[in-house]
Amino acid sequence: MTQRTTRRDFVKTSAALGTAWWVAGRPGLAQDSAAASEKMQVACVGVGGKGDSDTKNAGRFNEIIAVCDVDENRLNKQAARFPDAKKFVDFREMFDQLGDKIDICTVSTPDHTHAAATAMALNHGAHCYTQKPLTWSVDEARFLRKLAAEKGVATQMGNQGTANAALREAVEVIQSGGLGEVREVHVWTNRPVWPQGLGRPKEAQEAPKGFNWDLWLGPAAERPYHSAYAPFRWRGWLDFGTGALGDMACHTVNMPAMALNLFGPESVVAEHTGLVENETFPKSSTITFQFPERENPHGGTFPACKLYWYDGGRKPVEMLQKHGLKQTGSGCIVIGEKTSILSGDDYCGKYSFVIGEKAKIPERWLPRTGSHEGEFAEYCKDPSNEEKKALSNFDYAGRLTQTILLGNTALRMGSGTVLKWDDEKGKFDNAEANKFLGREYREGWTLG
Repeated sequence: MTQRTTRRDFVKTSAALGTAWWVAGRPGLAQDSAAASEKMQVACVGVGGKGDSDTKNAGRFNEIIAVCDVDENRLNKQAARFPDAKKFVDFREMFDQLGDKIDICTVSTPDHTHAAATAMALNHGAHCYTQKPLTWSVDEARFLRKLAAEKGVATQMGNQGTANAALREAVEVIQSGGLGEVREVHVWTNRPVWPQGLGRPKEAQEAPKGFNWDLWLGPAAERPYHSAYAPFRWRGWLDFGTGALGDMACHTVNMPAMALNLFGPESVVAEHTGLVENETFPKSSTITFQFPERENPHGGTFPACKLYWYDGGRKPVEMLQKHGLKQTGSGCIVIGEKTSILSGDDYCGKYSFVIGEKAKIPERWLPRTGSHEGEFAEYCKDPSNEEKKALSNFDYAGRLTQTILLGNTALRMGSGTVLKWDDEKGKFDNAEANKFLGREYREGWTLG
């Protein structure tokens, strides 16, 4: 038995003493319990932006043994907070040196490097917390879902709204038939809030001091540095980000997708303003996902359903006005034959019944943890326990991310192009569209 296995077994055995990972203020768990048992060892990849809070949370009750970021200024800031942690600018080197010591890995990098870092963590047997969207491409999402299942470790995607009590109650209402049959869902967002609809910059720039541009590119094709891409504006660029859909749909589509089992659409079609030089996402779009009849996880089946996505200032204006509903910056409405659920919250932290009477609230069957991070903490202690599995584990998150990114593939095609999807094969009926389901990694980068 290895030293690492011994440590993990000890943490699992001592789980009754308290949580073994971050709890972010979750009530009912002893906050100093980590002192009573051996802490798990955490490596954090991407420690600026959202990665800053992810790293802080991970370090509250466990030992941060490594911090990694291509921006040395951000890296040094976190290293000052965790002086015992080793510093790395390249997560490949981090895993080469410390892979057998890492129990948990957080991945909070730009979208295009999520899969490479996450796959490396999984292949080293580490539990993994990866920010949303889980991956940059459909193929990567399918790969990580399969890999996580093979490794049997605890996993979670960072769509924090999954832990909201309101989201889980809405799921229960819908699955229990409270709305009646649902054949239509509309989701809209205030994104993008970054530059989009641009061509590639003509001139090159010198990368800021301490910013490792080649490492930032990761598996993406090589190109000269420009501040239009990094460190802050990468979301709208096809090679690096996943646009408005990838940024927000893991939050705003989360509730209806979970409730209605909206995975594996029959077809996807996007109406949009067009790509510019095949470099950035369109300035605005409407995407329609057609789903066939599906199994209801709570029993029975759901009828065929359409999910409409709107971004860049677009909204289902006529439908909202027809029913006298407020046009919020972001929102989601699930339309049932009896009544409907409207949430104007990015994370479905609240909802109301509209276009009908209030539905009966069923008895709970989903757990109410109140903490996304705390739910992962419990999962890390005993990943083989199905009752402790985080709801946004990679099996669920992989399917959600895949569905969302199929919409981005549709955006790569001409506006109005209908794409038929075969979920079992993981392919469209369109050879050109299939080219955008993944990509060949740059030399030196793998999903290994």
